[in-house]
Amino acid sequence: MMEKQVDFQGKKINYSVTGTGLPVVLLHGFLENLHIWDDLTGFLQSGFQVIAVDLPGFGKTPVFAENHTMPFMADAVKAVLEAEKVQQAVLVGHSMGGYISLAFAHRFPEMMKALVLFHSHAAGDDEQGKQNRTRTIEVVKKDHKDFIAQFIPLLFAEENVSKYSAEINRLREVSLETSKEGVIAAMAGMRDRDDHLALLKDAGFPVFFVVGKQDSRIPTEKIMKQLALPEHAEAIILEHVGHMGFIEAPDKIFPAVKAFLERCR
Repeated sequence: MMEKQVDFQGKKINYSVTGTGLPVVLLHGFLENLHIWDDLTGFLQSGFQVIAVDLPGFGKTPVFAENHTMPFMADAVKAVLEAEKVQQAVLVGHSMGGYISLAFAHRFPEMMKALVLFHSHAAGDDEQGKQNRTRTIEVVKKDHKDFIAQFIPLLFAEENVSKYSAEINRLREVSLETSKEGVIAAMAGMRDRDDHLALLKDAGFPVFFVVGKQDSRIPTEKIMKQLALPEHAEAIILEHVGHMGFIEAPDKIFPAVKAFLERCR
């Protein structure tokens, strides 16, 4: 894996490139960085060019603004693809990374080969959701470390919290490297994101959903309605999985995602 940097709006976006073949762009979720994908990268690198990005405010990429909107994040991803001379790619987004993938698809549809929504979805926040994120921003301003410590276990299926205690502790450590400003900028961007259900309906590319039945962040019934929207949709829907399928069920999810990617060639 080779880490690189590209200039973007006066600062640098950090990313990694591994393997050759169809470009697959991995976009991490909230409080994560590109290394969340290391196991999947290793699984895919023999047949694909895997590009993983540290999104603005996370990993080795600095904070740019008080609000990292999803279109702004999408523009950062485009800068990486231009640096790598990638004209078309499959975007794989976990949670917030899925929101950014949808914003990217809206802005640059000609660059989309396919989309994988990893515990993510296309609807915007309703008013209650927006208020909740605004309240959370206030909590983060007071003590972002305490917020992170409590937040991470909630991403796993309840039955998996003790099973994956070592992974949860490691995720906490990684998340605590995120600055308060980075946490707030991402939270504000997610709160203000557009609804992209129409984009799913009109998508000229295949969409693959990774769904955990015990995902406390995104109810399964919400995803099921969206599954019916694209012309070509596929899914893996798993029991005993929450919001972190690449940790909770990689043995089932990685082969399913790889098979989808191979059909996208």
